[in-house]
Amino acid sequence: MRKPTLHSDLLLKLLLKQKIATLDELKTALGTNSSMTVFRKLKELEYISSCSHTGKYYTLKRIVTFNQEGLWFCNQILFSSHVSLKETIKALIDNSQQGYTAIEIEQMLGIQPNGSLLELAIDKTVCRSKISGRYVYFSQNASQRTRQELFRRDSIEAEMPNRMNPEMLLNEVKAAIILFYSSLKEKERRLYAGLESMKIGRGGDTAISELFGIDRKTIARGRNELLGDTIDSERTRQKGAGRKGIKKNRRH
Repeated sequence: MRKPTLHSDLLLKLLLKQKIATLDELKTALGTNSSMTVFRKLKELEYISSCSHTGKYYTLKRIVTFNQEGLWFCNQILFSSHVSLKETIKALIDNSQQGYTAIEIEQMLGIQPNGSLLELAIDKTVCRSKISGRYVYFSQNASQRTRQELFRRDSIEAEMPNRMNPEMLLNEVKAAIILFYSSLKEKERRLYAGLESMKIGRGGDTAISELFGIDRKTIARGRNELLGDTIDSERTRQKGAGRKGIKKNRRH
């Protein structure tokens, strides 16, 4: 006797009603004991699994409404547009203004992230720094990490009452400089880095290298171009570069 055809509409009806479901609930709705059958039908509906609770909850993409961080909570169960927990934490850190501590991530996700954070740090996917006795996780991108660290130090300084913070204003200026630098084209970055190095004087190349996350040779090149007056703002190539012109022979 031929087995009756199982329709994915049965899963759709259940998930539209309660938004999320476990594998056992989906099996019951479909009337089968086969996990493979359930996943085959879920695939037809375009499903995603939860980041929390070891991924044992399922929902449909059409149901989810992600927030600005790509997160969606249903009954304190987390779903993410970044799919896995590690990728979710990495995206949050990369896009943050001042990085995150483990406690801050836990408060945001409702999950203890220590294991995932340790793996990300070991893989050098994110950076970890100790600031005021607390480990803070930052982006691996050098310029973004510098901005994040400056904002983090500012926020820590702001929490301290009855204290003048001249360094706080300095950090804000540094963050603005880095933001401006990142908006420049490659040649403009080199020249600007060389100019800032000359302003500092001795040790300028090292300071600017650490600030912008670039090689000191690049800074020296920009400085030499400025001092040698070899800049042509109207020319993208150096004089004499490019294809040689064809000389015409005239008959006399």
